[in-house]
Amino acid sequence: MAYEVTATRRRPQSFDSLVGQEFVAATLKNTIESGKIAHAYLFSGPRGCGKTSTARILAKSLNCAKGPTATPCGECEFCREITAGSSLDVIEIDGASNTSVNDIRQIKDEVMFPPNACRYKIYIIDEVHMLSTSAFNALLKTIEEPPQYVIFIFATTELQKVPATIKSRCQQFNFRLVPIEKVKEQLAKAAEEIGIKAEDEALYWIARESTGSMRDSYTLFDQVAAFSDGEITYDKIRDKLGLVGVDRLNELFGLCVNGDTSSALTALDEYLQNGVSIEQLITNCADYLRNLLLIKNGITKEALLGQGADRFSREVLDAWNPIQIERALDIFMQLYRDIRYSLSPRYEMELAISRLCWLKKYVSPAEVKAAVDAVKPLLEKSANKVQTQTQVEEPQRTQSPGYVPKFSALEEGQPNKENAAPFPDGGAEPPVNNSATKFFSGIPVFDGEIDIDGYGPAPDGESAPEDETAPDMDDFVAQMVSRPAPKFEEQPQKTEPKEETTVEPGTADLQNPESVRAAMIKDFSVGDGMTAGLLEKTSDWRIEDGKILCRIDGGFTFFQLKSRLTKIEGYLEKLFGKPTSFVAEAVEAKQNANENLPIEVEILRDIFKGQVI
Repeated sequence: MAYEVTATRRRPQSFDSLVGQEFVAATLKNTIESGKIAHAYLFSGPRGCGKTSTARILAKSLNCAKGPTATPCGECEFCREITAGSSLDVIEIDGASNTSVNDIRQIKDEVMFPPNACRYKIYIIDEVHMLSTSAFNALLKTIEEPPQYVIFIFATTELQKVPATIKSRCQQFNFRLVPIEKVKEQLAKAAEEIGIKAEDEALYWIARESTGSMRDSYTLFDQVAAFSDGEITYDKIRDKLGLVGVDRLNELFGLCVNGDTSSALTALDEYLQNGVSIEQLITNCADYLRNLLLIKNGITKEALLGQGADRFSREVLDAWNPIQIERALDIFMQLYRDIRYSLSPRYEMELAISRLCWLKKYVSPAEVKAAVDAVKPLLEKSANKVQTQTQVEEPQRTQSPGYVPKFSALEEGQPNKENAAPFPDGGAEPPVNNSATKFFSGIPVFDGEIDIDGYGPAPDGESAPEDETAPDMDDFVAQMVSRPAPKFEEQPQKTEPKEETTVEPGTADLQNPESVRAAMIKDFSVGDGMTAGLLEKTSDWRIEDGKILCRIDGGFTFFQLKSRLTKIEGYLEKLFGKPTSFVAEAVEAKQNANENLPIEVEILRDIFKGQVI
């Protein structure tokens, strides 16, 4: 008797013998038993998973002498003819060879004749996606309304190439890849049938190499059995097929985790000298690292690893963490993609091994973020040393109002203090404005020293230091805004405030602070829009102990308002006819990730409207 390959010898002959397609088998069996047989079926799925075998089993079930039945006998004349492929009423057509519209027209002519001997005339078209567009269009009407005795069964590995008009006229069944454990079981049965001993590790390797295809697994099984001399072992497979076993990989990666680059490259050269191909070595290394990653995550299932977890080097597992193993696996996955365009695949492989030797020093972005987060307690400890002033009254800061931190990198190349410009914060000197002479007539010359801590004028009898050539800009502005507003004699009609926008000096009602707020905003909006805008952001005006208190949101706006304290209190003194204090309180922000930050950082955050991460 002629030799028969394992894939043909073990082809399923009933729905119960289908491996890994339980859903398809159960659905078709119920369809036959209930008599609800469709006129067209579409089987799709990967190669070698049982599509054509299922089509033949369905044909036997419908045409069996004892049927239609879900369990064909396999012994009657019709079953034997269908199994042998000699039945006149079950026609198998290769879609890849019969792609033209003329082939479909021949089918249309044949369906008009009833079956020769069987109950149904069944057309099995394999690789149906290879048909041309014209052939599909010619087939539409036939499969939509065929004679009652005609059934079409289409099989394809590329469902996306089948037109939607064909899909809508068929019952679709999606075949799946067969699990590795079930493939291994079938291989063990096949070895037992032919009297060959086989190790589980070797069968697991064959099952994983087949990637879920039963036909591929049987084909590889026949190849391995041919050189195994009656006993299939993993060592024989490794030696004959040029594989790098787990023992050698343990040795190679052990040298890498120890940082011994010289010995690792020497071992690599030895493997290549023994005839192992670059592509095969990359595949074995990637598979090894994938198994390490699974073990590192607590997965020791032998069906996934292909061998026992105890065979992998404990030294390598302890030396690399999961992130570093992921990095190593990514190196080999990218290496496999790069070697096809590389100048020398060997150079690429040596570079990858060299990178693995310093992989213990690799730090992932997640670890960098964790390190930065660990610095947060130090920042909080530093921030606690900064006394945050929340009230304008009794300020403790020594900086000038509106203080903004400066960066040394931006101050490089600035002139020294002796040659500094009149404006220490930078900027060119403004041009002389002759029209302002009359405006400032009658105002005493600034000859005193500003009390920076109190933001008020210098005490009587004290003057500025003689060596100070120019006053501080903030102090100068603070003194100028505290002076009485000049009167313009040439425009007397503007000296009197309007009744609807201001309050007469000395007549303000301290019991109605909101009216004072509205009047201040109106008056300042005419000549000082910035101050008016800041006052609009205040809220909750109230009177306590003869002082006006309010609240303002945000640290930056708080310090801006604080820098205008002298001007505001000067206005209030005129308004109430007596000195009146103005106290603003900064509203504390909600507790979030930016709490307890240094005051300089808060100011920068508010200026740029950003967020501290």
